Amino acid sequence: MSESEDAEPAGQQRTTRTVLEPERRRAELLDAAERAYAERGISRTTVSDVARAAGVTRGLVYHYFPTAQDLLDGVLDRRVEAFAGSVRDWDAHRTVGDVAGALRDVIALFRAQTRPDDPLRADLHRVENAALYQRFLDRAVLAVVDTLQLTTVEAYSARHGLAIEHVRATFVVLVHGLVGLVRTEPDVPDEVLAALVRQTLRLDMVGRLPAPDPAG
Repeated sequence: MSESEDAEPAGQQRTTRTVLEPERRRAELLDAAERAYAERGISRTTVSDVARAAGVTRGLVYHYFPTAQDLLDGVLDRRVEAFAGSVRDWDAHRTVGDVAGALRDVIALFRAQTRPDDPLRADLHRVENAALYQRFLDRAVLAVVDTLQLTTVEAYSARHGLAIEHVRATFVVLVHGLVGLVRTEPDVPDEVLAALVRQTLRLDMVGRLPAPDPAG
Protein backbone atom coordinates (compact mmCIF):
# COMPACT_ATOMS: atom_id res chain seq x y z
CA MET A 1 0.00 0.00 0.00
CA SER A 2 1.42 3.38 -1.00
CA GLU A 3 0.99 6.49 1.10
CA SER A 4 -1.56 7.91 -1.33
CA GLU A 5 -3.69 4.76 -0.98
CA ASP A 6 -3.88 4.82 2.82
CA ALA A 7 -7.52 5.61 3.67
CA GLU A 8 -9.12 7.16 6.73
CA PRO A 9 -11.29 4.90 8.95
CA ALA A 10 -14.87 4.39 7.77
CA GLY A 11 -17.21 7.25 8.60
CA GLN A 12 -14.48 9.88 8.69
CA GLN A 13 -13.92 12.46 5.99
CA ARG A 14 -10.69 11.98 4.11
CA THR A 15 -8.20 14.76 4.70
CA THR A 16 -5.45 15.93 2.42
CA ARG A 17 -2.08 14.61 3.48
CA THR A 18 1.30 15.53 2.09
CA VAL A 19 3.05 12.63 0.41
CA LEU A 20 6.69 12.45 1.53
CA GLU A 21 9.69 10.55 0.30
CA PRO A 22 9.85 7.15 2.07
CA GLU A 23 12.98 7.85 4.11
CA ARG A 24 11.68 11.21 5.24
CA ARG A 25 8.32 9.73 6.18
CA ARG A 26 10.02 6.89 8.04
CA ALA A 27 12.13 9.38 9.98
CA GLU A 28 9.04 11.41 10.89
CA LEU A 29 7.26 8.30 12.15
CA LEU A 30 10.28 7.41 14.29
CA ASP A 31 10.33 10.97 15.65
CA ALA A 32 6.65 10.64 16.55
CA ALA A 33 7.20 7.25 18.16
CA GLU A 34 10.03 8.62 20.27
CA ARG A 35 7.83 11.49 21.45
CA ALA A 36 5.02 9.09 22.30
CA TYR A 37 7.33 6.73 24.19
CA ALA A 38 8.77 9.64 26.16
CA GLU A 39 5.32 10.93 27.05
CA ARG A 40 3.42 7.70 27.74
CA GLY A 41 6.12 5.11 28.35
CA ILE A 42 7.16 2.30 26.04
CA SER A 43 4.80 -0.36 27.39
CA ARG A 44 1.76 1.97 27.32
CA THR A 45 2.29 3.37 23.83
CA THR A 46 0.19 1.92 21.00
CA VAL A 47 0.50 2.25 17.25
CA SER A 48 -2.58 4.49 17.39
CA ASP A 49 -0.74 6.80 19.81
CA VAL A 50 2.16 7.06 17.37
CA ALA A 51 -0.19 7.68 14.45
CA ARG A 52 -1.86 10.54 16.35
CA ALA A 53 1.52 12.02 17.28
CA ALA A 54 2.56 11.91 13.62
CA GLY A 55 -0.78 13.17 12.30
CA VAL A 56 -1.28 10.12 10.06
CA THR A 57 -3.41 6.98 10.06
CA ARG A 58 -2.50 3.67 11.67
CA GLY A 59 -2.41 2.10 8.21
CA LEU A 60 0.45 4.35 7.20
CA VAL A 61 2.43 3.45 10.32
CA TYR A 62 1.91 -0.25 9.59
CA HIS A 63 3.00 0.32 6.00
CA TYR A 64 6.46 1.30 7.26
CA PHE A 65 6.55 -0.79 10.46
CA PRO A 66 4.49 -4.01 10.21
CA THR A 67 4.47 -4.55 13.99
CA ALA A 68 4.75 -2.42 17.12
CA GLN A 69 8.04 -4.20 17.87
CA ASP A 70 9.41 -3.16 14.47
CA LEU A 71 8.56 0.43 15.34
CA LEU A 72 10.31 0.22 18.72
CA ASP A 73 13.32 -1.49 17.14
CA GLY A 74 13.51 1.34 14.62
CA VAL A 75 13.70 3.92 17.40
CA LEU A 76 16.32 1.95 19.33
CA ASP A 77 18.36 1.21 16.20
CA ARG A 78 18.48 4.93 15.51
CA ARG A 79 19.74 5.52 19.06
CA VAL A 80 22.43 2.89 18.53
CA GLU A 81 23.52 4.46 15.26
CA ALA A 82 23.64 7.91 16.87
CA PHE A 83 25.93 6.55 19.60
CA ALA A 84 28.22 4.93 17.03
CA GLY A 85 28.07 8.09 14.92
CA SER A 86 29.24 10.19 17.85
CA VAL A 87 32.26 7.89 18.17
CA ARG A 88 33.02 8.23 14.46
CA ASP A 89 32.77 12.00 14.74
CA TRP A 90 35.07 11.99 17.75
CA ASP A 91 37.60 9.84 15.89
CA ALA A 92 37.52 12.15 12.87
CA HIS A 93 38.36 15.21 14.98
CA ARG A 94 40.66 13.82 17.67
CA THR A 95 44.30 14.86 17.86
CA VAL A 96 46.51 11.87 17.09
CA GLY A 97 48.73 11.05 20.04
CA ASP A 98 46.74 13.12 22.56
CA VAL A 99 45.77 10.28 24.89
CA ALA A 100 44.61 12.56 27.72
CA GLY A 101 42.38 14.56 25.37
CA ALA A 102 40.97 11.38 23.83
CA LEU A 103 40.09 10.02 27.26
CA ARG A 104 38.36 13.26 28.23
CA ASP A 105 36.28 13.33 25.07
CA VAL A 106 35.31 9.65 25.21
CA ILE A 107 34.18 9.95 28.81
CA ALA A 108 32.01 12.91 27.82
CA LEU A 109 30.40 10.70 25.15
CA PHE A 110 29.51 8.07 27.72
CA ARG A 111 28.17 10.68 30.09
CA ALA A 112 25.88 11.92 27.33
CA GLN A 113 24.57 8.37 26.79
CA THR A 114 23.42 8.12 30.41
CA ARG A 115 21.75 11.51 30.80
CA PRO A 116 19.08 11.30 33.51
CA ASP A 117 16.94 13.92 31.73
CA ASP A 118 16.27 11.64 28.73
CA PRO A 119 12.71 10.29 29.22
CA LEU A 120 13.11 7.36 26.83
CA ARG A 121 16.34 6.22 28.43
CA ALA A 122 14.81 6.61 31.89
CA ASP A 123 11.87 4.44 30.79
CA LEU A 124 14.24 1.79 29.48
CA HIS A 125 15.72 1.58 32.96
CA ARG A 126 12.38 0.64 34.52
CA VAL A 127 12.23 -2.91 35.91
CA GLU A 128 9.61 -4.04 33.40
CA ASN A 129 11.88 -2.98 30.54
CA ALA A 130 15.02 -4.68 31.88
CA ALA A 131 15.25 -7.24 29.06
CA LEU A 132 14.63 -4.58 26.43
CA TYR A 133 17.28 -2.30 27.94
CA GLN A 134 19.83 -5.11 28.04
CA ARG A 135 19.20 -5.91 24.38
CA PHE A 136 19.53 -2.24 23.48
CA LEU A 137 22.74 -1.92 25.50
CA ASP A 138 24.28 -5.03 23.94
CA ARG A 139 23.59 -3.70 20.44
CA ALA A 140 24.94 -0.27 21.31
CA VAL A 141 28.13 -1.65 22.83
CA LEU A 142 28.84 -3.92 19.86
CA ALA A 143 28.18 -1.08 17.41
CA VAL A 144 30.59 1.19 19.28
CA VAL A 145 33.26 -1.51 19.56
CA ASP A 146 32.94 -2.25 15.83
CA THR A 147 33.38 1.46 15.13
CA LEU A 148 36.39 1.74 17.43
CA GLN A 149 37.98 -1.35 15.93
CA LEU A 150 37.79 0.08 12.43
CA THR A 151 39.20 3.45 13.44
CA THR A 152 40.79 4.18 16.78
CA VAL A 153 42.02 0.72 17.77
CA GLU A 154 43.85 0.03 14.52
CA ALA A 155 45.31 3.53 14.38
CA TYR A 156 46.41 3.41 18.01
CA SER A 157 47.91 -0.05 17.63
CA ALA A 158 49.85 1.00 14.55
CA ARG A 159 51.27 4.03 16.38
CA HIS A 160 51.93 2.64 19.86
CA GLY A 161 51.15 -1.06 19.91
CA LEU A 162 48.62 -2.47 22.38
CA ALA A 163 49.97 -4.15 25.49
CA ILE A 164 46.82 -6.26 25.84
CA GLU A 165 45.55 -9.53 24.46
CA HIS A 166 42.04 -10.27 23.17
CA VAL A 167 41.60 -6.67 22.03
CA ARG A 168 37.96 -6.86 20.89
CA ALA A 169 36.81 -8.70 24.01
CA THR A 170 38.65 -6.18 26.18
CA PHE A 171 36.87 -3.28 24.51
CA VAL A 172 33.47 -4.97 24.89
CA VAL A 173 34.10 -5.39 28.62
CA LEU A 174 35.40 -1.83 28.91
CA VAL A 175 32.49 -0.16 27.12
CA HIS A 176 29.91 -2.23 29.00
CA GLY A 177 31.66 -1.37 32.25
CA LEU A 178 31.83 2.36 31.57
CA VAL A 179 28.15 2.59 30.67
CA GLY A 180 27.12 0.52 33.68
CA LEU A 181 29.29 2.43 36.12
CA VAL A 182 28.17 5.86 34.95
CA ARG A 183 24.52 4.74 35.06
CA THR A 184 24.67 3.26 38.56
CA GLU A 185 27.10 5.79 40.02
CA PRO A 186 26.52 9.02 38.09
CA ASP A 187 28.69 11.01 40.51
CA VAL A 188 31.81 8.96 39.86
CA PRO A 189 34.56 11.50 38.97
CA ASP A 190 35.82 11.68 35.40
CA GLU A 191 39.33 11.15 36.76
CA VAL A 192 38.29 7.72 38.04
CA LEU A 193 36.78 6.77 34.68
CA ALA A 194 39.93 7.90 32.89
CA ALA A 195 42.07 5.87 35.30
CA LEU A 196 39.96 2.76 34.66
CA VAL A 197 40.39 3.15 30.89
CA ARG A 198 44.13 3.66 31.31
CA GLN A 199 44.46 0.57 33.49
CA THR A 200 42.30 -1.64 31.26
CA LEU A 201 44.08 -0.67 28.05
CA ARG A 202 47.47 -0.29 29.76
CA LEU A 203 47.79 3.18 28.30
CA ASP A 204 50.50 4.04 30.80
CA MET A 205 52.73 1.69 28.84
CA VAL A 206 52.70 4.09 25.87
CA GLY A 207 56.26 5.16 25.20
CA ARG A 208 57.67 2.14 27.02
CA LEU A 209 56.63 -0.43 24.44
CA PRO A 210 58.93 -1.45 21.59
CA ALA A 211 57.91 0.08 18.28
CA PRO A 212 55.83 -2.24 16.09
CA ASP A 213 57.84 -4.09 13.46
CA PRO A 214 56.67 -2.73 10.08
CA ALA A 215 57.61 -6.02 8.44
CA GLY A 216 55.78 -8.20 10.86
